[in-house]
Amino acid sequence: MSLYDVIRKPIITEASMQAMDQKKYTFEVAAGAHKFLIKQAIEASFEGVKVASVNTTNVKPKAKRVGRYTGKKSGYKKAIVTLTADSKSIDIFGEDAE
Repeated sequence: MSLYDVIRKPIITEASMQAMDQKKYTFEVAAGAHKFLIKQAIEASFEGVKVASVNTTNVKPKAKRVGRYTGKKSGYKKAIVTLTADSKSIDIFGEDAE
């Protein structure tokens, strides 16, 4: 698995946005990725970023209904990455956001 295949997308929720103030960033990652691989992928993808810790969890699939038909929304693996105090912050929204 390539380092650039590990990180799928950032997770943008109200809770994850508030955690960004404490240098904690939430990402959806590949299911087979382990903590050390996620740390390497973050540091390789974003320049000047140093990872202090990585917490992972598997999000279970949720049941969805459309009319009388039921199905499931697929589950995924979530990683909460904490950066060191002297690290640069990750610019998720691009440089033109401000």
